[in-house]
Amino acid sequence: MALSSNSPFWNGTDSGYASFRTQAWNRWSSAGPTEIFGSAQAYHQRVADLAATGVVNNPDFDARLSARHPTVEIRVSDVCLDPRDTVLIAALVRGLVETAAREWKSGKEPDMVPAIILRQGAWLASRWGIDGELLHPLTHKPDTARNVIAALHDHVRDALDETGDTVYVEESLDRIFSNGTGASLQRQAYARHGRLADVVSDAVVITHQEPDVYQPLPPVALSLLVPKTVV
Repeated sequence: MALSSNSPFWNGTDSGYASFRTQAWNRWSSAGPTEIFGSAQAYHQRVADLAATGVVNNPDFDARLSARHPTVEIRVSDVCLDPRDTVLIAALVRGLVETAAREWKSGKEPDMVPAIILRQGAWLASRWGIDGELLHPLTHKPDTARNVIAALHDHVRDALDETGDTVYVEESLDRIFSNGTGASLQRQAYARHGRLADVVSDAVVITHQEPDVYQPLPPVALSLLVPKTVV
C-alpha cells in the first residue's frame, strides 16, 4: 500500500493521507485483513458464513481466492499512477505468494499476527506512504519506510531471483524512493499549479508515457499478458 499510494486528494482537498482511497475502501463491511484461517476448508466456511448474513456475497478481504478464476487476489494496493509501479506491485505480490507457498510446503508456521495489528500497519501505510514510519513485518513495531520495504524485499528475494524479477524490482524501488510515490507526484503537481485540474493533466501524461524502449519488460509483466496465468 505504501509503495502504490496514489490518492492524496478527496472531495477537492488534500486529505492528509497518501492513500485516502484505502480509507474509503474500508467502509465495506468485509474489507481489510483477516485472522489466519489455517485451511482451505476454514476459509470457505468463513466465506459461506458471511454470505449467510445477507450483507455480502463475496467478501472484500485484503487477500482472497477469486470466485471466478484460479487465482489469489491481493486487494491492498492503491491504483498506481505510473504503470511501472503496477508491474512492481505484481512482481512483489507474486514473490509473496510463492514464498508463502514454499514455507507452507516446508512446514513453517505463519506469523500469527492478529488482524487488529495488521490494521494498524495498513493505516500507517495509508496515512504516510513512504514518507513516514511503517509497521515492520517482523517486529510489528514502527520503523522507517526504507527498513520496512527492505525487509519485504529480503523476504521475497529468492522468489524474485528465480522468476527473473530481481533487477526490475530493485530499480523500481530505487526510483520510487528517489522520485516519490504517485501521491508525492500529485502533491508536487498541485504545488506547481495550484489547481486539481492540472494534477489530473499531469497524471494523464504520466499514465500514458512511452515506456523506455531500452528497458525490457520483466517476466512478471510478460506473464500478465498470457491468459490464465496465476500471479
